[in-house]
Amino acid sequence: MVHSTQAQNSRQDYLDAHNAARAQVGVGPLTWDDGVASYAQHYANQRIEDCGCEHSHGGPYGENIAFGSGDFSRKAAVDLWVGEKKYYDYNSNSCASGYGCGHYTQVVWRNSTRVRCARVRCNNGWCFITCNYDPPGNYVGERPY
Repeated sequence: MVHSTQAQNSRQDYLDAHNAARAQVGVGPLTWDDGVASYAQHYANQRIEDCGCEHSHGGPYGENIAFGSGDFSRKAAVDLWVGEKKYYDYNSNSCASGYGCGHYTQVVWRNSTRVRCARVRCNNGWCFITCNYDPPGNYVGERPY
């Protein structure tokens, strides 16, 4: 029997969670990109010491990051990002006042076609998760879908 945490920590869990949100708004699915997966893993490895919730800088990809305690799963991270949907107003192409929704809009960005993600357990026992999107999204003035 597979432990439930392992069952929520596969590459397919990342893809399924992303692609379910994308399908809800009529955007095509993302595919996993092994060719550049090392970018996500390399950055996640840098966060092992502090589990700091800070973005990599100057990278060529869109990026979502999250951290959580215990066995924080890949699906849980994507669910956090997709949970921002309630703050996104398509008509005004903006987030509700006082709320962020950029993680969500990157998940569903129509021009992003490839994703690669990584998860590490930090020295403090928490987990850090990053997903990188190619091509990147969240361009000012453009709608995600």
